[in-house]
Amino acid sequence: MAEPIDSRTRNGARAADTASAGKGDAAARRALPAWHYLAAAALGALNTLSFAPTPHGGWLEIAIFAGFYFWLTRTTGWKSALFTGWAFGFGNFVSGIWWLYVSMHFYGGMPAVLAGAAVVLFSLYLGLYPGLAALLWSFCAGHASNARERNGTLPFSPTWHGAFAFASAWALGEWARGYVFTGFPWLSSGYAQVDGPLSGFAPIVGVYGVGWVLALVAALAVQALVHVRRARPDALAPSAGGTQRRGIATAAIATVATVAVIAAGLLLPLVNWTHPENTPLNVRLLQGNVKQDMKFSESGLTDSLAEFQKLITEKPADLVVTPETAIPVLMQEIPEKFGRDVRAFADGTGTSILFGAVGGTVTPDGRVVDYTNSLFGITPGQNGLYRYDKHHLVPFGEFVPWGFRWFVNLMNIPLGDFARGAPVQPPFLVHNQPVAVDICYEDIFGEEIARTVRESPTSPGILINSTNLAWFGDTIALDQHLQIARMRSLETGRPMLRATNTGATAAIDAHGNVIARLPAFTVGSLDVRVEGTQGFTPYVRSGNDIVIAVSPLLLALGFAFGPARLGRKKA
Repeated sequence: MAEPIDSRTRNGARAADTASAGKGDAAARRALPAWHYLAAAALGALNTLSFAPTPHGGWLEIAIFAGFYFWLTRTTGWKSALFTGWAFGFGNFVSGIWWLYVSMHFYGGMPAVLAGAAVVLFSLYLGLYPGLAALLWSFCAGHASNARERNGTLPFSPTWHGAFAFASAWALGEWARGYVFTGFPWLSSGYAQVDGPLSGFAPIVGVYGVGWVLALVAALAVQALVHVRRARPDALAPSAGGTQRRGIATAAIATVATVAVIAAGLLLPLVNWTHPENTPLNVRLLQGNVKQDMKFSESGLTDSLAEFQKLITEKPADLVVTPETAIPVLMQEIPEKFGRDVRAFADGTGTSILFGAVGGTVTPDGRVVDYTNSLFGITPGQNGLYRYDKHHLVPFGEFVPWGFRWFVNLMNIPLGDFARGAPVQPPFLVHNQPVAVDICYEDIFGEEIARTVRESPTSPGILINSTNLAWFGDTIALDQHLQIARMRSLETGRPMLRATNTGATAAIDAHGNVIARLPAFTVGSLDVRVEGTQGFTPYVRSGNDIVIAVSPLLLALGFAFGPARLGRKKA
C-alpha cells in the first residue's frame, strides 16, 4: 500500500530514519571509545611536565590545556565530559604527586602495594575536581543540549560563552580542591605559570585566577582554530559565503583576544604593586640535611642538636633561620647547654634566631598537652621567646582525620595529633622589619598567606617558610614546592625565604625570582641580603573573592546563552 503522506523532514530524511538514527547516536554518546579516556589521561600525565623542574613550562601548559579543551569538545554529553575531565585529572595527579609513595613506604613503613594503592586512590579523588569542572562546563556551555539537538552527529562548536564557562568552571574546581577536607591545592594549574606568560595576573587574582586566565586562553585558541578550519572554502557549499565570513570573523576576534590576554600577562610584571621599606636584613638560611629515618632516633637527635648548634653559631647575621623541627624535641626538653650557648650567641652578636621545635602546654600537674609544630624566635637582649604555632596541619602527618586511624597505624610516622595555632599570628620583629613565618606546606594556601599580610597588626615585609621535605626523598616535590613559594611572592609582592632540611633552601625576591639557592642534600647555610616591602597587591586586598564571585556569574551567563536559549528555541 502506498504511503499517503511524505514524511520527510526538512533535511530530507524520513522521520522513521531520523528516529532510528537518533537511537544509534544516543548509544554512541553513551559510550565513547576507551581510547578517548586513555588519551585524556595521557594528556593529563603530560601536563605534569608543565610544572617544576621544567623551565618555562607555562607555554607548554597552554598548549596542553588547548588540547584538553579540544578533547572535551569531542564529548557528547555531560557524562562523557565528566569522565574525560576525571581521566585528565587522574593522569595529572598520579604522575605529579607520586612522591607521596616515598613518604608512606620508605619512611612510613607502609607495604609497597598499599602505598601505591593509596597514591592511586588519592589521585582518583583529586581527579574528581577536574571531572566536575568539565561536567559543569558541559552543562553551562550548552554542550549537552547542543549534542541532543544535533543527535550527536555534529561536533560541539566552541563558543564565546563556552570559553568563559570553561575558565570559570575550571577555576571553581581548583578552588574547591584547595578548600574541601582542609584542601590540597598542590599542582594548581596557575603554579606552572610562575615562569610562564600569564604570571603577571598573579598579584591581581592569585593562583586560581591565573588558572582561570589559562583556561580562557586555551579555550579561545581552540575556538579560533576550529572556526578557521570550518571556514575553509572547500568545506562549505558555494552558497555558504555568509557562514564562511562569520567563521573567519569569529576566528580573527578569538585570535586577537588570545594574543591580547597573553600580552597583558607579559606586560603586567612591569607594574610595581609594592615598594621597598625598612633597612635590608642579612639573613642566614640553614640546611641540615638530616636523614629522615635518623631524625627521631636518640643518636640522630644528638647529632642534629650538635649540627644545628654549629650552624647557628657559625657567624653572626641579622637573622638565622632553621628548618622545620630542626630541634625535634619538646621545647621544654631542649638540653640546657644548647639553649644557653645559642642564647649567648644571640645576645653577644645581635643575631635574631628562628628555630623549629615542638611546642606544648604544661598543665599544673606537670603533664604536657596541646603539642604544636612551632617556630621559636630569640631576640637579642630580650628574655622572652617569640612563638608561631602551625595553623594549617597536614592530614595523617599532624592530625588524623575522623575514621582514618587504621590508615595511620599502617605507617611508622612519629608525629601524631597536633593542636592548631591561630589563623593570623603576630609577625616576628627583626630590628625594624616585621617577618611573617609559616611552616611546611602552609605556603601552598595563598589565601591564608594573603590574610596574614592583610590582617597582621603590623604588616610583614618579608615571608619565611621553614620546612622539611626529607619525607619525600630526592623527588620533584622539592622543586614543585619552591615553585609554589615563588607564586606566594608574586601574589603578595614580598620576598620569600625558605629554610629547608634537604632542599630547596632558597631566597626569592618580591617578583618571584630565585636569587640564591643551596644545592639539595648538602649541609650548609645560604647567606642573603633581603629588603622587605610594604603595600598591598590587589590579591592581598581581596584574596580569592574575585574568582569566587565572578565565576558563578559567568557560568550563569553561559547557561543563559546555552541550554536555556536552546530550550527556548525548541519551545
